[in-house]
Amino acid sequence: MEEKFVPKNVEEKWQRFWEESSAFRATRNDDKEKYYLLEMFPYPSGRIHMGHVRNYSIGDVIARFMRMRGRNVLHPMGWDAFGMPAENAAIQNKSHPGTWTYENIEYMRSQLKKLGFSYDWDREIATCHVEYYRWEQLVFLKMYEKGLAYKKNSFVNWCPKCETVLANEQVENGGCWRCDSEVVQKELDQWFLRITDYAEELLEYTNKLPGWPERVLTMQRNWIGKSSGCEIDFALESGAGAVRVFTTRQDTLYGATFMSLAPEHPLALELATSERREEVVAFIDKVKRTDKQVRTADDLEKEGVFTGSYCLNPVTGKRMPIYLANFVLPEYGTGAVMAVPTHDQRDFEFARKYGLPLQVVIQPEGETLDAATMIAAFTEDGVMVNSGPFDGMKSSESKEKIADYLEKEGFGKKTTNYRLRDWGISRQRYWGNPIPIIYCDCCGAVPVPESDLPVVLPMDAQFSGEGGNPLAKVPSFVSVACPTCGKPARRETDTMDTFVQSSWYFLRYCSPRFAQGPLDREEAEYWMSVDQYIGGIEHAVLHLLYARFFTKALRDLGFINIDEPFLNLLTQGMVIKDGSKMSKSKGNVVDPDSLIKVYGADTARLFSLFASPPERDLEWSDQGVDGSYRFLNRVWKLVFELAPLVSSAGPAASAQTLSGDAGKLRRAIHKTIKKVSEDVEERFHFNTAIAAIMELVNSISSFEAKKDPSCASVLKEALESVVLLLAPFVPHIAEELWEGLGHGGGIANASWPVYDAEAVVEDELTIVVQVNGKLRGKITVAAAATEEQVRTAALAEDKVVVHIEGKTVRKIIYVPGKLLNIVVA
Repeated sequence: MEEKFVPKNVEEKWQRFWEESSAFRATRNDDKEKYYLLEMFPYPSGRIHMGHVRNYSIGDVIARFMRMRGRNVLHPMGWDAFGMPAENAAIQNKSHPGTWTYENIEYMRSQLKKLGFSYDWDREIATCHVEYYRWEQLVFLKMYEKGLAYKKNSFVNWCPKCETVLANEQVENGGCWRCDSEVVQKELDQWFLRITDYAEELLEYTNKLPGWPERVLTMQRNWIGKSSGCEIDFALESGAGAVRVFTTRQDTLYGATFMSLAPEHPLALELATSERREEVVAFIDKVKRTDKQVRTADDLEKEGVFTGSYCLNPVTGKRMPIYLANFVLPEYGTGAVMAVPTHDQRDFEFARKYGLPLQVVIQPEGETLDAATMIAAFTEDGVMVNSGPFDGMKSSESKEKIADYLEKEGFGKKTTNYRLRDWGISRQRYWGNPIPIIYCDCCGAVPVPESDLPVVLPMDAQFSGEGGNPLAKVPSFVSVACPTCGKPARRETDTMDTFVQSSWYFLRYCSPRFAQGPLDREEAEYWMSVDQYIGGIEHAVLHLLYARFFTKALRDLGFINIDEPFLNLLTQGMVIKDGSKMSKSKGNVVDPDSLIKVYGADTARLFSLFASPPERDLEWSDQGVDGSYRFLNRVWKLVFELAPLVSSAGPAASAQTLSGDAGKLRRAIHKTIKKVSEDVEERFHFNTAIAAIMELVNSISSFEAKKDPSCASVLKEALESVVLLLAPFVPHIAEELWEGLGHGGGIANASWPVYDAEAVVEDELTIVVQVNGKLRGKITVAAAATEEQVRTAALAEDKVVVHIEGKTVRKIIYVPGKLLNIVVA
């Protein structure tokens, strides 16, 4: 152990030791309780950022802590490696997406290793590797067999320049995130996964995940969006069919005066009369160019166009003009909305704009609304009016009766609707997992035989940035014989959404080299479910919901026997600098490489863990980084100076048999062990845990008898406890200090300290003394002191006496063990 702390030397030494000794290799051990710790794996963009450092430091503390507590820990790492950025880079650099991706993986892996994270690198996966995505293709085929994967026409976000579908998240202010071209709505044949089959179970199990943040569960419940109501058919005046709506407000049916359809509705053009057709087509084209998020905004200007057709209100028989409206989306309900302008604000604004009729059917109790003078819709419960046999009922009570009436008369039926829609996974791009389907003019869509898997991405695709999907332009890939009839056929050239790969990677980690299927069931049964998952809240309703669905689907396909992938979830906050999230565009990025070069990896880890609780945003502070570095140097110097004094010391005596400062120090040791253990295991309050360790270091520094040989044992226990408690947070320096204290085998393999319950029992208590609510002094009494003894001591305290002399004591209020307030007049 060197006299001076040189982070680079220490870190390289112990990183080499961990790698050569396979310190963090996880193997199944039925004699040990397993603990599967996982952070969301990164996209290999080229460089890690401080958000990565914080996220993975949080996970590493938990993994190392659990390992020291005797758990069999699985802590893997891999790469979410498919996606559009790699194609962008290939276009810009005139290279192949795979080249860019694997170069980035190499560099980022080296960065993660420099930070000392305790990953089992033998389990590393990359989703772009054929030995990963081949098994995803098999899962797709099994889903296809069961009807969970299917193809249908659907409106999608389409970039005409990139010639690809964009997820909603890739549409920014109505433009393509990649080229800024105007995004339009286009109807395409798309592959879907039937996540809606699991809507009820996904919703039900949000009540069976106590280890998840309530905020995330609420977001998922809202996204699934279960609502109970009625499907109602409005017959077309022409007599040819009906418009079906879903509504939760059947109590307002008598007030429905017009119909609003989504411009994407299948009947939109069919209902346009010849004299209205040109205007209808122009409106549909205009809405297709509008971002869906804009269309659902509260402040959207309501616009529509009359189709020229009418339907009939089933309970009033009145004609209802049918409009297309920009605020109606095809994904909501049936894509058709019965418009009740007096009792829905959007309908109210629309009706006023286009001069459509209003009919009040719910009155507030004790008031009378007049449709002609209303300035806003009335959306609360009230009393039914103008509603035939339901007049006089409370609107909330009428819903069930109206639903029964609709079913009896054949106008509709009770039903449950979900906001959740099936998951569209088709992407018109090269760098993704090929969908294993072949199209034959004679046989139709034919699944690739399992024996012909994997469908491998061709390496000779060209990336120009123009003209659509490069995969479709590789004849050797596209042209294939039909597996059924042998005639010429063509491969599917769409690839899977990258969220598919991240929906099961946690399962592949259980047996990453298994060559007989997606996973080894026995290994999965041992390791799953993930005990602690860590990642950003931005994934609440995409990745986290998809992963839950995929787990349930794989269960039903016979691959696994679990219901949920993640037992506990921690959503960490962002790293903030100068008041905003770190980003290159804002010029407020801190480079982890530079930070490590100047201060070392342990300082980077310590600051990211100490500056804020994990679930909150972390405000960057150069002073905080420097303070963390100074603390580590202080610990290094303390251990270096005192190690020779304690080298031959035996076990410390109990706190009860130690007198004076030695007893106080041992008590401080075990209080710290107790607090740090609880803060890490129960609350993930790493900042307060580190603060407690810092206090213990202060206690050691101020321990006046530290050079007294009779106190060597308690001093040794104190130094060893500090180093052990620091090990999950700053593992490199902890390893070196542990070795400097005479221990071999590495601190990563050491046991977590256990506090002595007797040592944390207080012999004395400090009581705050107030006079008329103001602090006037403190007294120290025996822990077993009675209230009378505390009162006597307080009244005799000099600093208190000066404030009560010559005054009458009215009463004394005592909070046992904490505070005594003397009320005087």
